[in-house]
Amino acid sequence: MKMIDDLIAAPPADPLQGGDAVFPQAEFTGRLARLRLAIQPLGADAVMLTGPENIFWACGRQTAGYFAFQALIVPLEGEPVLLVRQLETTGARASTWLRDIRAWQDGEDPARALAELVADLGIRRLAVERDGWFVSQSLGARITATLEGVDLCDGASVVEGLRAVKSPAELAAIRLAAGYAQAGLGAAIERCAAGVSENDLAAAMFSAAISAGSEAMAMEPLISSGPRSGVPHATWRRRVLLEGDPVFLELAASHDRYHAALMRSVWIGAAPAEARRMMDVALRALDAALASMRPGVPCSLPHDAAQAVIDDAGYAAAFRKRIGYSMGAAFAPDWGEGAILSLFSGVSRELEPGMVFHLPATLRAYGAFTVGASETVIVTRSGIEILSDLPRTLCIR
Repeated sequence: MKMIDDLIAAPPADPLQGGDAVFPQAEFTGRLARLRLAIQPLGADAVMLTGPENIFWACGRQTAGYFAFQALIVPLEGEPVLLVRQLETTGARASTWLRDIRAWQDGEDPARALAELVADLGIRRLAVERDGWFVSQSLGARITATLEGVDLCDGASVVEGLRAVKSPAELAAIRLAAGYAQAGLGAAIERCAAGVSENDLAAAMFSAAISAGSEAMAMEPLISSGPRSGVPHATWRRRVLLEGDPVFLELAASHDRYHAALMRSVWIGAAPAEARRMMDVALRALDAALASMRPGVPCSLPHDAAQAVIDDAGYAAAFRKRIGYSMGAAFAPDWGEGAILSLFSGVSRELEPGMVFHLPATLRAYGAFTVGASETVIVTRSGIEILSDLPRTLCIR
């Protein structure tokens, strides 16, 4: 009888809890502590996260079903609470170490369920994310209406600021993702030849990256050939490669949702002189950006270094973009963290050890071809760690 009484008084731990978590519980405990410190200046009782990357960063919650409303409420004191669609509760228990997971039912307005949760927690001032992609205007309006009496303040960019510097566990995942990306890109390059289709390249890239270990990618790889290779963000569309074609290849592979990206250029047969000149400038710009990266310099410096090379060569109109952006945990529709931090003119935040960036140095003859190369790098205590050793030169096939 005593054993039964003990079980009633202290029920056994949830056997699903944390069974599919990407990191040990201590990793998330540290992140939540940092988040609580970050929201103190807001004067809020709690912060509500709705972006899938931010929720994942804070507690490990991941699913393909993030199209349905979810929210993580992290109070200054007490346990965080996750609100998800009922169907998602099993996965939420498995992917997180959270003890308080609540659900809204199909047919129920999640705004109403959220209001009941906030009232139950006694929250009077709530910091909310205002830049999330997955809360529609209508749902946002209903949330505001149902939280009548709760003081809502802006909690945008609080988690993003913390995500910019990666922990050792995150860096280990990104290094693995970089290996998967190199395997996929290398396979696609090897497959390039006249008579091969863009779909054949995509199949080779996916197969090699996934076989190497990649999980779901937050955005589809970019594979284009011929004139379409001069169209930014074009993807494969069954086109058959011809002699003399340019080919653009870029992907970001994933390990535990952490991404690393890689891009290279290929030419089927002899490349024209202008393309070779542009490729040389792109590689020199990338080298200049990489050489400038070290802790303590502003995020603008790598961009300005690359831009100077491009401007001096007379190709400013062929660039017209930032030289790089932050990388980390990602869910569709974007594999990068460009909304968090960019390597671009005017960005004054200093580089710190543990930051990760993808630097695509591309020059385009728009509607004709694109040439260039990229690297994903980790900022270290003394400089950077480049995560691939794939040759950057224009690959002639």
